[in-house]
Amino acid sequence: YFLVERRRPRRDVVFLLDGSDGTRSGFASMRDFVQRVVERLDVDENKDRVSVVQYSRDPTVQFYLNTYTTKSEVLDTVRGLRHKGGRPLNTGAALQYLRDNVFTASAGSRRLEGVPQLLIVLSGGRSSDSVDTPASELKELGVLTFAIGSRGSDSRELEKISHERSHALSVSDFTDLPTVQEQLQSSMEAVVIDVTPESPTVIVDHDIARKDVVFLLDGSDGTRNGFPAMRDFVQRVVEKFNVGENKDRVSVVQYSRDAEVHFNLNTYTTKQDVLDRVRGLRHKGGRPLNTGAALQYVRDNVFTASSGSRRQEGIPQILILLSGGRSNDNVDTPASALKEDGVFIVGIGTRNSSAEVQKIATDPSHAQSVSDFSDLPNVQQPFISSLGRVLVGVTTITPTVIVDQKTAGRDVVFLLDGSDGTRNGFPFMIDFVQRVVERLDVGANKDRVSLVQYGRDAEVHFYLSTYTKKEDILDAVRGLRHRGGRPLNTGAALQYVRDNVFTPSSGSRRLEGVPQMLILLNGGRSFDNVDTPASALKELGVFVFGIGTKRSDSAELQRISYDPNYAFSVSEFNDLPNVQEQLSSAMSTVVVRATPMTPTVIDFLVERRRPRRDVVFLLDGSDGTRSGFASMRDFVQRVVERLDVDENKDRVSVVQYSRDPTVQFYLNTYTTKSEVLDTVRGLRHKGGRPLNTGAALQYLRDNVFTASAGSRRLEGVPQLLIVLSGGRSSDSVDTPASELKELGVLTFAIGSRGSDSRELEKISHERSHALSVSDFTDLPTVQEQLQSSMEAVVIDVTPESPTVIVDHDIARKDVVFLLDGSDGTRNGFPAMRDFVQRVVEKFNVGENKDRVSVVQYSRDAEVHFNLNTYTTKQDVLDRVRGLRHKGGRPLNTGAALQYVRDNVFTASSGSRRQEGIPQILILLSGGRSNDNVDTPASALKEDGVFIVGIGTRNSSAEVQKIATDPSHAQSVSDFSDLPNVQQPFISSLGRVLVGVTTITPTVIVDQKTAGRDVVFLLDGSDGTRNGFPFMIDFVQRVVERLDVGANKDRVSLVQYGRDAEVHFYLSTYTKKEDILDAVRGLRHRGGRPLNTGAALQYVRDNVFTPSSGSRRLEGVPQMLILLNGGRSFDNVDTPASALKELGVFVFGIGTKRSDSAELQRISYDPNYAFSVSEFNDLPNVQEQLSSAMSTVVVRATPMTPTVIDFLVERRRPRRDVVFLLDGSDGTRSGFASMRDFVQRVVERLDVDENKDRVSVVQYSRDPTVQFYLNTYTTKSEVLDTVRGLRHKGGRPLNTGAALQYLRDNVFTASAGSRRLEGVPQLLIVLSGGRSSDSVDTPASELKELGVLTFAIGSRGSDSRELEKISHERSHALSVSDFTDLPTVQEQLQSSMEAVVIDVTPESPTVIVDHDIARKDVVFLLDGSDGTRNGFPAMRDFVQRVVEKFNVGENKDRVSVVQYSRDAEVHFNLNTYTTKQDVLDRVRGLRHKGGRPLNTGAALQYVRDNVFTASSGSRRQEGIPQILILLSGGRSNDNVDTPASALKEDGVFIVGIGTRNSSAEVQKIATDPSHAQSVSDFSDLPNVQQPFISSLGRVLVGVTTITPTVIVDQKTAGRDVVFLLDGSDGTRNGFPFMIDFVQRVVERLDVGANKDRVSLVQYGRDAEVHFYLSTYTKKEDILDAVRGLRHRGGRPLNTGAALQYVRDNVFTPSSGSRRLEGVPQMLILLNGGRSFDNVDTPASALKELGVFVFGIGTKRSDSAELQRISYDPNYAFSVSEFNDLPNVQEQLSSAMSTVVVRATPMTPTVIVSIFERYV
Repeated sequence: YFLVERRRPRRDVVFLLDGSDGTRSGFASMRDFVQRVVERLDVDENKDRVSVVQYSRDPTVQFYLNTYTTKSEVLDTVRGLRHKGGRPLNTGAALQYLRDNVFTASAGSRRLEGVPQLLIVLSGGRSSDSVDTPASELKELGVLTFAIGSRGSDSRELEKISHERSHALSVSDFTDLPTVQEQLQSSMEAVVIDVTPESPTVIVDHDIARKDVVFLLDGSDGTRNGFPAMRDFVQRVVEKFNVGENKDRVSVVQYSRDAEVHFNLNTYTTKQDVLDRVRGLRHKGGRPLNTGAALQYVRDNVFTASSGSRRQEGIPQILILLSGGRSNDNVDTPASALKEDGVFIVGIGTRNSSAEVQKIATDPSHAQSVSDFSDLPNVQQPFISSLGRVLVGVTTITPTVIVDQKTAGRDVVFLLDGSDGTRNGFPFMIDFVQRVVERLDVGANKDRVSLVQYGRDAEVHFYLSTYTKKEDILDAVRGLRHRGGRPLNTGAALQYVRDNVFTPSSGSRRLEGVPQMLILLNGGRSFDNVDTPASALKELGVFVFGIGTKRSDSAELQRISYDPNYAFSVSEFNDLPNVQEQLSSAMSTVVVRATPMTPTVIDFLVERRRPRRDVVFLLDGSDGTRSGFASMRDFVQRVVERLDVDENKDRVSVVQYSRDPTVQFYLNTYTTKSEVLDTVRGLRHKGGRPLNTGAALQYLRDNVFTASAGSRRLEGVPQLLIVLSGGRSSDSVDTPASELKELGVLTFAIGSRGSDSRELEKISHERSHALSVSDFTDLPTVQEQLQSSMEAVVIDVTPESPTVIVDHDIARKDVVFLLDGSDGTRNGFPAMRDFVQRVVEKFNVGENKDRVSVVQYSRDAEVHFNLNTYTTKQDVLDRVRGLRHKGGRPLNTGAALQYVRDNVFTASSGSRRQEGIPQILILLSGGRSNDNVDTPASALKEDGVFIVGIGTRNSSAEVQKIATDPSHAQSVSDFSDLPNVQQPFISSLGRVLVGVTTITPTVIVDQKTAGRDVVFLLDGSDGTRNGFPFMIDFVQRVVERLDVGANKDRVSLVQYGRDAEVHFYLSTYTKKEDILDAVRGLRHRGGRPLNTGAALQYVRDNVFTPSSGSRRLEGVPQMLILLNGGRSFDNVDTPASALKELGVFVFGIGTKRSDSAELQRISYDPNYAFSVSEFNDLPNVQEQLSSAMSTVVVRATPMTPTVIDFLVERRRPRRDVVFLLDGSDGTRSGFASMRDFVQRVVERLDVDENKDRVSVVQYSRDPTVQFYLNTYTTKSEVLDTVRGLRHKGGRPLNTGAALQYLRDNVFTASAGSRRLEGVPQLLIVLSGGRSSDSVDTPASELKELGVLTFAIGSRGSDSRELEKISHERSHALSVSDFTDLPTVQEQLQSSMEAVVIDVTPESPTVIVDHDIARKDVVFLLDGSDGTRNGFPAMRDFVQRVVEKFNVGENKDRVSVVQYSRDAEVHFNLNTYTTKQDVLDRVRGLRHKGGRPLNTGAALQYVRDNVFTASSGSRRQEGIPQILILLSGGRSNDNVDTPASALKEDGVFIVGIGTRNSSAEVQKIATDPSHAQSVSDFSDLPNVQQPFISSLGRVLVGVTTITPTVIVDQKTAGRDVVFLLDGSDGTRNGFPFMIDFVQRVVERLDVGANKDRVSLVQYGRDAEVHFYLSTYTKKEDILDAVRGLRHRGGRPLNTGAALQYVRDNVFTPSSGSRRLEGVPQMLILLNGGRSFDNVDTPASALKELGVFVFGIGTKRSDSAELQRISYDPNYAFSVSEFNDLPNVQEQLSSAMSTVVVRATPMTPTVIVSIFERYV
């Protein structure tokens, strides 16, 4: 660091830059010069500090010495400097400004600590003012000034400015500044100054270490010209103070007609803050001048404890008055009052005010006079001396009180006047609230905040318990809207906050001793009386602060406030900042007794022996109580307020009724009082007639006082019912009231004048519990009576054991209800639904206890929920309550029974039959079936399902047939009679289960996963504008219940209309509050048409990807929640299927405008499609969605399956099972049955990568693989794909060819077969006709291979052919039609179980000797026009050869290149590391085409581009290099030279030619014997074995190359800079560049101490988008890259851009770690020849040790690109930018082989690793 020597490790360096009009052209050079100087400083708070000031007529501080503490911050700001402009050039004034404002402690100068002060002046002209005095003063101050001028400067002036003549430097033009940089450095290094730290001048005696100083400044019209001098005077005086909270405090007040506080004594605690604020003062203006009022104002408002005065602690109080005129009012009284208070007044007046100032001052000698305020500097020193004398004589005041006990937190409520009169001022109120909240310490156990707005009445925006984070409160405040309304009822509002906000249920901690504060912002006189509610608040201990405007009643405000001093006034609401400090101070001095207060209310429901209660309110909501309902609601609130609500204490439920009852919430809905009260406050009157009180009481007994609804009656908890009824019941209350009493419920009934008093007595537990009021507004009069009655109740409750329906030995069961939903049961359906509820009520529901499913049917069956959908009784009951009648005809009970057997009593639907759990079917049927019930009923019974049923008169005989035993069937005349048979039915069911013999389980199941990836897809089209806010609310509620975290649940949100837009990705947020903030801020997009299909495809391709945060490949469940409001304009089927194939669980929610069938097709399962009428009904489906999401089971690599492996016995735990399906034209009608058959077989397999594997192939003329054995590793994936199979079609039927295909392509290791590991290979053939070709040979070969084939044919098949195909005759099965396949399923299973094969694992054929364990093999394929027909055979040949390789990163590597006119790499040697990946890529090869055939050029290409280290070649490590050439014609160019070059490099060339090319291929091959010939490439299979043998012989003779070097030392990180050509010529290609950058970054290991990334775009000049130090997270980089926009511009200056990144990006200040030995890499993407010279900057980068990789297009200059690149091998080429993926692997490989010596501070880097071998 050239500015630093050992004795002086710190510097304060200030740059003063000429920004006048004359330096416009040179300013950029000045800015660059500053950067270069700063680059060599050691910037830090405790090392070097930097400031920059620019000047012309006057100076502007760009930043102070203490603004920035890091070099990067300084450089960033310097880079962004803009030329100031202006004239004339006042250098003298600028120097004076620096002395007074920059070389000061408050601005960061450490002069007084002895730190050298350096000033570097860059001036381009002669100063218009004198520099003599300010330059001398700077020298006296000890500042070392260096001045640099240009040809327009005055050299003598520069010498005067400089500390000495040699420090004055000159350049002809500022572009020549680099020429004097070293001279400047030398000058500075030669400077040695002995700086004696100077003691600051202090103005008080040591005994007076602290003072409170108030400046009172005349801001009237008469001081406009003098005000800047007054402001400077205040600054210079403050500069001498020792400012601090416990040291000196300062306040500034300005006045004219009235006074305005700029800041109070307790506003700022540092000198810097005070000075910054003073610098920003603006003249107030106004007339007349009321000095007396101003003095009174500071006495009443500033010299107070609330404003920071410490007068009561004995701290001296000083007032400094600057007055420029005679006062318009009397000054004597207020001045005397201040003096009596002990305030010392000193003042300065002008010729107009000096006499008055003398009167005001404590003593006339303390007043001074100037002719004008511009003369203030002349009296500054005498004034300070005078002030010092004043303070020396001060006798400290004896404090009379010790104050201010801090508390841990405060409860602060804002009450805002939102009436019509405050509309204009409301934004200022909002700002004020924000500023007050900003200074609170918000937290659950710290400060809490609530906000209420009022006009006619009050509205709570949020309670004290609503938010626990400051940012949430501020967000809520920013979103407030003015309410409006009249009249202004402040009294009612005060009463409201007392009763509803300052309560424990709303979050108040008053009873814990936490201070309670109310801040009232009021804009007018109240229409109602405020005295009583204000007194009530004070009695409650609430500190009320009132702030009003000129329209408020100040007397009223003082009466409302806790103390008259707590009432503040402003003229208008925009003046609120003027009282902020006073309010803040007053709030901080509040002293509250911190002993928790004894609450004044008693919990009337609780006595010691009974600490818990279940309290239910039953409210009459009929038409007759409309006017009284508000009073009922208030009554409930008051009762609840005194309960101790908690899950384990008091629980509350509210039910409203008229004709029928409606539950507002159950006993287990809410667990906190605040939740209960919030809901009660929001209750709306139900309405309706007649009043059925009896039915309501019965409903409570059956549905509310139950365990599932939260009742703890069976635990012995008292059950209380409070009935409020306003009329006589239309039905009888006798029976239900008696039943409630029998149940042990204590009922209290309260009626009004319209009630029947006898009826109330009947309802009540006893007569004294029946109370009456004339009107519900009188309810408060009976509250205490109710309390007394309740307290007198003592009940001995013996906990009751619930009735259970099974023996203890049968603790778990799976119960399916099958309900007749046909047209004939419409009237009886409600009774059926109630019956199901009552039966479920008796169950012990739980995941590992009882499971329940409900299915409804008519023509066909519909599952409402599966056995694994819900895991709590409450969820089941909630869902059952919501069931709707299905309707439809005819009634197909047989089909429904078959449906539940195939789809519900299955492991995937939650059945635990295979674990031995009893399976029970409860059938309710109201009519005779239209189809046959015998077969499916028998099948269910054979499966061990116990069937019990209830029929009506029309169906009882049939139900008896269906039931397991006729005695298990019961009959009713009509379903409305179901309650009569409920008890006998339950008893019958109990007997059924006692006799159950548990099935022996054969498998243990189900593994949970840790998190979910949840994506919301919202319809934002024009049609959802009104519903969008409800969508947002719904999303928030769903997210609220997720467990968000990087390793937990992740969330993304996409909105779509015509197209889709991602609002945030799965990787964007890791905190729930961040997601909720983002969701709240969403705006509706709009647009048409609605393209749901495109949106689904978009989320599949762009959101469910690893780069966007998806963890699908880690086994984390992927979920998509679609909210849709209309039918899609495009097709949804393909993208929906693609999502399902990806394993995404799609949940679709639509409105009445959606297409329900479309929604079901989109959803993962039809049960996952939900419907609402409008979006405001979304809460109705939230629980269904939540439940469905919770039941999703996805395998987390690998996962324990949930079903039995019926194909596996203990000795054979694994199988590879292949299905070969006849998809020819003859099986079209039967294909659905074939598909169902495959599903049922797979359902019973144990699918897993290491257990059973499955493949499906369909064939007709030729075969098509639907999926291979290694395609899927989970059963759900297999089943999903099977369900989606489509019939292939075609003719003829070539079964032989299909069998051969399976042998060669499916029963192979590359396709997932584990035959060589000894795993049994099973083939199941379903064929519907005779084969057109011979099956003999392929069937025999399969048997030889050890494949066990089972063949199933239909009536059109040839039975002999089936037997030939099958492994043995008994394995050939037949059905008349494929619909009969279920009849042979068990026979197939038996056959398969009987098979026992001893499989000796077979060793695969290998093609090399053990000594040659690794090789690099490149296939070079002729893709010219002449090989079009033969290309499929070439591709198959490559696959079969690769099949024999042992592919791996450290084993065999493979590359494929295709060529015609030129060569194209399909993948490099280092692209893939597994055989499967290679084979998958080879299968997808497409013929290239083109002419002529340039084999020579292709050979040269593979030598230069493929057999290289960057492309994965290990030639330098001695690994054999092999080239396999397949050429179908004579080359158009010379092959000899490139072939020889390859051979010289040690590459072994083997080849296969056709009749046209065989001679040439022999020449090319390493030896003619290594070349083979075929007449046509379709004959390749004939030479495959000889070729492999030949290849084996080749390799046995290989002498391993002795490696000459060991390479590739990994480093801890890399600094990677992308330089993108953003000129006009790359506009179309720019998106492909962006994609390429993202893919490269995706593979980096980004982190502060790992890989760092920067990106620069250039055209004419360069622009940095972000530096190496900007981002430390990959997702931040990717976000920035995605947001890039093309710059454009011309010409293309690549040279300048390279120089720019060298000088500005590869520097420590920009985050480069070059000096620490971290590799420096530059990746250039270029689309054209440079307009300027690239050689010098490219060389400079190489000298710096930067590894440059250049990638260009056909428009680039390849020679130029090679010169730019660190090594010519590091220059890559593509035709267009959309081909960039083709070079990604080469680039990646080249980057990974960079070797840099990691010795810190060595700037020189090692030469390329390739130079050793050239």
